[in-house]
Amino acid sequence: MVKIELERLDKDFLMQAVNDRGNIVQLDASPQDGGQGKGFGPMQMLLAGMGGCSAIDVVKILRKQREPLEDIKITVEGEREQGAVPSLYQKVHAHFKLYGNINPEKAEKAVALSVEKYCSVAKTLEKTANITYSLEILPA
Repeated sequence: MVKIELERLDKDFLMQAVNDRGNIVQLDASPQDGGQGKGFGPMQMLLAGMGGCSAIDVVKILRKQREPLEDIKITVEGEREQGAVPSLYQKVHAHFKLYGNINPEKAEKAVALSVEKYCSVAKTLEKTANITYSLEILPA
């Protein structure tokens, strides 16, 4: 079972979330919603979670294939329903930048396996959102 504890840090919406290992992340509402924007918004956390989940998968897959991945950067963008409550993601796009002398076919397969099969966050988001991805391989 996963356990996250949240504590309010100010009189508005700034919260501190702590996991069972003591790792901390701050969440806040945007200024237009009455917050100060001092932390991730909850819906931003979903996108960050997908990026992190996919990064872990891709690194593990490429290591298993003995591909020389030097670094990885992922940009995740999401588009939410306008004027709806709740406002769910309808579109999510992840762009992967893989650094190193990596076999392009293996890189494409690793990213596809992550987004389409292994990443639990992507599998959760795909229930309401169309998830797409792209990748590029760059020198280390």
